[in-house]
Amino acid sequence: MDRRRFITNVIAVAGPFAGVACAGAQGGVKPVQGGYGRLRPVPDLRDGKVRLHLPEGFRYRSFSAAGEKFSDGSAVPGRHDGMAAFSGPKDSAILIRNHEVNGPVGAFGDKAKAYDPMAGGGTSTLRVTRYGEVIQSGPSLNGTMMNCSGGPMAWRAWVSCEETVNGPDVADDFSGGDNSKLTRKHGYIFEVPVNRAATARPIRSAGRFPHESVAFDPSTGALYMTEDNFSFPSGFYRYLPPKHPVQAGRLLDGGRLQMLAVKGAKRKDLSVGQRPAATYETVWVDIEDPDPTFTGRPAYDDAVQAVGRQGREAGAAVFSRLEGAVFHQGVVYFVSTQGGATAAGDTPPSGFGKGRGQVWAYETWSGRLRLAYESPRSAVLDLPDNVTASRRGTLVLCEDGDGDNYLRGLTKSGQIFDFCRLEPIPDDPGAEFAGSTFGPGGHTLYVNVQAKQGRSFAIWGPWERGLF
Repeated sequence: MDRRRFITNVIAVAGPFAGVACAGAQGGVKPVQGGYGRLRPVPDLRDGKVRLHLPEGFRYRSFSAAGEKFSDGSAVPGRHDGMAAFSGPKDSAILIRNHEVNGPVGAFGDKAKAYDPMAGGGTSTLRVTRYGEVIQSGPSLNGTMMNCSGGPMAWRAWVSCEETVNGPDVADDFSGGDNSKLTRKHGYIFEVPVNRAATARPIRSAGRFPHESVAFDPSTGALYMTEDNFSFPSGFYRYLPPKHPVQAGRLLDGGRLQMLAVKGAKRKDLSVGQRPAATYETVWVDIEDPDPTFTGRPAYDDAVQAVGRQGREAGAAVFSRLEGAVFHQGVVYFVSTQGGATAAGDTPPSGFGKGRGQVWAYETWSGRLRLAYESPRSAVLDLPDNVTASRRGTLVLCEDGDGDNYLRGLTKSGQIFDFCRLEPIPDDPGAEFAGSTFGPGGHTLYVNVQAKQGRSFAIWGPWERGLF
């Protein structure tokens, strides 16, 4: 990068970054400033049923629910998760959507094209209008497993992440599935192009661990990746491809995998409560064996830590359940779902980490890590998961909490507000928001609800009235 472009980028990120980094001091005490007002039940334009609560003036339509048909006649799989929107012809959006299906349940779509014909996860690609009307849809990657989130790439591709290390070489995981039925190793990232078929080739040098999300830095070509290890510490990684992906036109294997460490503080535990706007200088440590070979079918709990343990032994920082990540103006914002201190009156969640959520901000150009926000209690922000950014820089956080689940906005000045509440589903208390992404031009916010019968939503309205 030349000096003029570098200075321009620094100026662009300094103001917004500094504002968000102060958010921890706000504590979410006044969660209304910058929002859109009181939420009210709104009927789905699809069938009139109330599924979402939104501010006045906003409307929505659901589409592509689990069990319905793609354009090719095959069935839409369930567990809709991470998603990205790309511009399509005639003001349409092209959505690439993950399906977080676990276990050897068989691939959806054409099994002849599957990475592993026994695995039921993958992605679907849909072309939709700004109002959630499906024009065309179909499978785009199949035979993968536990495709949780991922990230949009500047060369018009989606990178999908497997949140597991299942495979025939690993003992059965917590779900009770029989790993011996699988034909391939899992735990990788996969590229899914917008305009051509996915190759279903894993990027093995980017690691075999429970990947969650990917954020791409176009200035360097680096991919920043989060790890969601429910019962154990998680790490923040970056993958340095052998060639800049924009120049190559695709993501190449054979690069270098690294893990973030706090400078001068080996194995710094950042999963616990932090002071407001806590700031750390960082370094990166190399992962010597990103794709370890297992012998004797080790226990899943051992296999799932094999890569992360290498990083921590070299001094990498400890986080709790890193999930959503997004790149915006030189900063990677990423979510620690159970990071932070346990607030008085809140029940600590199960798994590693006892807080109700943190949002971290990593400056790619300076290597500085700052706490953007830490939830003071579950009523303000409860277990944030996927994240995206609006054109104004406000973050959209998808909750995965124990009670009502919201889409919440986090502004650059550190204010948090409610934008959307999921109508409770009587027989599905685990339903949650996932995969929020703004469509071309910012007219529509697309989002998924992961449920027993997952579905996607298109939401539109008077965005100019607030800070999205």
